[in-house]
This record gives sequence, structure tokens and C-alpha cells, in this order.
Amino acid sequence: MTSPSAGPLTLTQLPLFPLHTVLFPGGVLPLKIFEVRYLDMIGRCQQLGAPFGVVTLTEGEEVRRRAPSAQGAEPGFVREGFHPVGVLARIEKLEKPQAGLYLVQCRGLQRFHINRREQLPHGLWTADVTLDPPEPNLPVPDHLLPARQTLERVVEGLAQQGTPDTHPVPTPHQWDDCAWLANRWAELLPLPLEMKYRLMSLDSPVLRLELVADLLDRMGLQD
Repeated sequence: MTSPSAGPLTLTQLPLFPLHTVLFPGGVLPLKIFEVRYLDMIGRCQQLGAPFGVVTLTEGEEVRRRAPSAQGAEPGFVREGFHPVGVLARIEKLEKPQAGLYLVQCRGLQRFHINRREQLPHGLWTADVTLDPPEPNLPVPDHLLPARQTLERVVEGLAQQGTPDTHPVPTPHQWDDCAWLANRWAELLPLPLEMKYRLMSLDSPVLRLELVADLLDRMGLQD
């Protein structure tokens, strides 16, 4: 991976993990790794202390599969497609319960935009990407405070159930940060994958939180 000394930060040959999920900055993503292409990727990232990129699938499956072939034709693989905006993931925990299996916990970092992508012979995708700057810490406006207060009640209720280490709202809590609050709600709400992706890819944290607050109102989830 390389980066220029000035201008937007870029990474070359960033390994990608296309998934049927959306990783948000600050979010926690558990993964069960058993495909050779990803065992190798995770092993290298862990060894180098380097991130990988999580992108959202638009076509194909998470596990590489053979495609039906015409009679006499060489079998190929099912096509994989994914959105052009993703999020860097940093490995926080890695366990090896048995040969050929990794249990990994990752944390979302900052967003990136794909400039060029390539699939290697063994199936791993890599890309040259431009990193977005970290999202600014913007205080929650007064008209969006109900979204914060509702999430605080959700977290308090989960803590009372005795599951503070396993509930889906990662720590540290940043209640007065628009981006953090919007991202955590977008993870929790039962939204279509495409809508989650559109929320993640929005540049404005305040707009993202406003859209989330509108969804909460429509669902009757906040006062």
C-alpha cells in the first residue's frame, strides 16, 4: 500500500471483503473466515497490522461458487459485484479455534472510494482507493436530540438485561457526535441493505442523522 505526501490519501492494492452487509465507521463486525482467499488475507493483515476494505455486494454471494457451464465449456465462477464506497476495517481480535477457521472481530474506520479494482486468480479482490477524511465530530442539534435520547434508553435497557458486552451498540459511546449516533441507529434499524448503504455513503453526518430521525418517527420509535 502507498500514499502520496500531499493531497487526498490513497491506498493501492487494498484487499477487499465483499459482504451482504454494510460496515459503518466505528461499527463492530464479527467474521467467521474459512475460505482460502480470506484466510490468507486476514493472516497477512494481522501480521502487518494493516486494514482491509469491507464493501457491500450488489451481485453474487459471499462464498465463491462455481457457475453452471455450457456442455464442454470450462467451468467458471459466479460473478461478484459490489458498491464503489466501502469502509476500512481493522482487526481487533482474532481466534483460531481449529485449522482452516478464523473468528475475527473488526472495527470500522473511515470510508473510501474505489478508483480501480482487480480480482486475483485465487478470487481475492484488491483495489486502489481514495480515503475520505475522518468524519467531523459535530454536536447533535436540538431538533435531533430525541434520536439520541431514544438510543440512550435502548442501551440502558440492554445493559439491564445483563448483556453489556454483547449488545450491538459498540463502545465508547459518543452521544453528542452526529456521525456516531446516526451510524449506530443505521446498524440497529431493520432497513433494506441498499438503504443502509446509501446512509453510510452520505457525506453529511447531520443529513444522515436527520434521515435516521425521520425513519424513527415513521416507525413510531421515538417520542
